[in-house]
Amino acid sequence: MRWLASAVTLAAASTSTAPPESTQQALGYPSLFLLVLIGALVPVVPTGALVSSAAVVAFHQTAPFSLALVFVTASLAAFLGDATLYWLGRRGMRSRNGSRWLEAIRSRAPEERLAQAQSKLAEHGVAVLVLSRLVPAGRLPVMLACLVAEWPVRRFSRGNLPACLAWALTYQVIGILGGSLFEEPWEGVVAAVGLTLVISAVPSVVRRASR
Repeated sequence: MRWLASAVTLAAASTSTAPPESTQQALGYPSLFLLVLIGALVPVVPTGALVSSAAVVAFHQTAPFSLALVFVTASLAAFLGDATLYWLGRRGMRSRNGSRWLEAIRSRAPEERLAQAQSKLAEHGVAVLVLSRLVPAGRLPVMLACLVAEWPVRRFSRGNLPACLAWALTYQVIGILGGSLFEEPWEGVVAAVGLTLVISAVPSVVRRASR
């Protein structure tokens, strides 16, 4: 958690001494795209917090369509990252020896959660993909369930597109709420990051309590 606290401090410092909006846009959108894309492939980057923080900064900008660009950038990066990871997982399923990408998905999808995802996927189909993107740590178990069910990449992508749009919109709304409550952008960034961390921690707390 130290690196996350450092990231929040850095974000606060950078927004308190913000460069011109043109510089923010030239650097911010490509950085957001790259980080969300990496976070979709290697789920250690808090992508939800990134989108919320970017939305806070965009909310305080005067440039038109800033929030729309954040939404398009985040949803596109998430979609491409998910599609790439699913394609790599499909290759691993077809290989006798599997692959490190498939093992990475399996390591984050315990058997109990995989069984739940398979049951919900069989019952509700594509709608489960949308919910899996909105529930913290719910994306990979459902993705693995799709892999086990041998969904083609095209079918997975059709269901994953609205899931990524809903995910980007949800975390952007969190950022807008954080930005509207505070006059200084860095205060909104801290509030948005804190809220996303609380949301991310809820499922694990519930699981531990149920055990």
